[in-house]
Amino acid sequence: MYDSLFQPIDINGMMLKNRIVAAPTSDFFEEKAKGGAALVIAGHAIVEPGRSSFASGDEPWLFSKYEREATVQRVRTIHAGGARASIEIFHGGLHARVKDFAKGPCSYVREDGVEVRGMDEAMMEETLDWYEKTAKGAQRAGFDAIFLHFGHGWLPAQFLSPLYNHRTDEYGGCLENRMRFPLRILERVRKAVGPRYPVDMRVSATEWVEGGIQFADVLEFVKAAEPYVNAVQVSCGIDINKIANVHTVTTNLEPEMVNLDFARQVKQAVSIPVGVVGGIEDPAAADAAIQRGDVDLIALGRALIADPQWPRKAAEGRAKDITPCLRCSNCYHISSEHWNVGCSVNPRFHNEDIVPAKLPAADESRRVVVVGGGPAGMRAAATAALRGHQVTLVEKSDALGGYLRVIALEHHKEGVVRLLAHLRRLVEQSGVDVRLNTEATPELVRSLDPDSLCIALGSVERIPPVAGIAERMGNGHVMFGTEAIESAATAGQRVVILGGGSIGCETALEFAEMGHDVTVVEMAPQLAANANSLLREALRQHFEQHPNIKVLTSSACRQVADGVATVATPAGEVELPYDTFVVSTGLAPRADATRGLYGICRDTCSIGDCVRPSSIMNAIFEGHAFGLRA
Repeated sequence: MYDSLFQPIDINGMMLKNRIVAAPTSDFFEEKAKGGAALVIAGHAIVEPGRSSFASGDEPWLFSKYEREATVQRVRTIHAGGARASIEIFHGGLHARVKDFAKGPCSYVREDGVEVRGMDEAMMEETLDWYEKTAKGAQRAGFDAIFLHFGHGWLPAQFLSPLYNHRTDEYGGCLENRMRFPLRILERVRKAVGPRYPVDMRVSATEWVEGGIQFADVLEFVKAAEPYVNAVQVSCGIDINKIANVHTVTTNLEPEMVNLDFARQVKQAVSIPVGVVGGIEDPAAADAAIQRGDVDLIALGRALIADPQWPRKAAEGRAKDITPCLRCSNCYHISSEHWNVGCSVNPRFHNEDIVPAKLPAADESRRVVVVGGGPAGMRAAATAALRGHQVTLVEKSDALGGYLRVIALEHHKEGVVRLLAHLRRLVEQSGVDVRLNTEATPELVRSLDPDSLCIALGSVERIPPVAGIAERMGNGHVMFGTEAIESAATAGQRVVILGGGSIGCETALEFAEMGHDVTVVEMAPQLAANANSLLREALRQHFEQHPNIKVLTSSACRQVADGVATVATPAGEVELPYDTFVVSTGLAPRADATRGLYGICRDTCSIGDCVRPSSIMNAIFEGHAFGLRA
């Protein structure tokens, strides 16, 4: 199974046991190496201290005297896990966090007031020297390869792209001139490390913004770079620009393996190995891409955050056991603005100090009762059972999943479909006693005599205090979002959605893609204010692709009558005719039912939406945390 994906490959003398590369997405390299990736990129090394960090002007150079031991330890950690080690060589250029001035192709003053100085020959030579020293440092530290970042709008890409490069000298204008400095970097690096050291390079096939570099130019650059590098990885977009970043770190609204067509064309144009990154979730699809000759290498980023064991599970024929990535991008600090960094499906990510890699066996087996079979309850039950407890999971409906069952019916939710199947499989494999179609009354719970009780009753959809809604709910025309999704095929042509949060926006996009005329009414001045910034931007872009979506922000629904809703907008009151009116104004916790189950068992806790409606990430984290302490 997956014979092409697990075929070895020689990259300039570096033998890789398979075609899987772990992209530089976090600092926890050991688990990726142990998980079966052949090559693990151990984060990044800035090129030029004080001039190239995206994070801080104080970020250390990894090969300075007092950083070397920790840098070498990265190599040893990866080697101990059974993988080859690489490191990203990175220069932020004009986007760098600096204390005085930044370097770039052209001189200007950034929006934050920082001066960017267009690089003259002396400045270029200084930067080239740092590239040389950094490459040599990586080689001396024991890295098996280096990974040069020439994409995503960083310094080399800034020279390549007409979006940034407006020079009129020999380094600007035509492609040959724009390539000149990036090729000098490659030439200097190759000279520094010698001919038999593997050098990889990442490029953005296109930048997805007006005025950015076009793929034809990128293709010509890769061909010109081929004498200096041994492999190339194809990505897209620009990190610092959210409009473009949603094409670098794609949301679930984009197809999986979104960069494959670009990578295929690069593969046809060069003789060196070509890799692809971006939205790769399915081992079968990855294997097929290699088997067809589209690419030689598959780079996994968020997929290995969701499950570092992805390669090992695929190799062992256990692809169904892979914890699926939702491409929610909560793991990406830019997306969450550092407020809630984590992984929706892997509670250990970003919580490594408090969540162990392996489940500890329980000191003694206890009777554990979990009430509610949504994501929080399923994860709580499975984790507790895997530790050795006797677990009973009580669910009122006829199937496990909670709101995941509805979300899985929507367009673009392949990840949720896989997650639902994964959680159900986990509950089944862990030996949980599942009791469906069973209401967890206090009497029932008491009869189960639990030593530990977990309440995960979830939430209910809210009816807003708008005249005419409550009495019309369920009449076939006015309905909650869940009912609208479940009965989307029978919805009328004119759809009004009250509530423009992330759920309301996704529902609106669903109906628009089906050809309905959709109006979204939102009280706030911004749509999807509860979503992370990348999902919000992706939704905006997809809304723009559908002229049949109308948006009314800073607007309040005053009344809902048969077939018409009255809405107060900044421009005045309007009447919106509808065939289907969808209420998507948030969730409320099942507080009364939750309170009613306290007092039965001394060791009782409530988790997930029944405490505060939140997210899949928080539900799964809280469920796993309960299972760890039960």
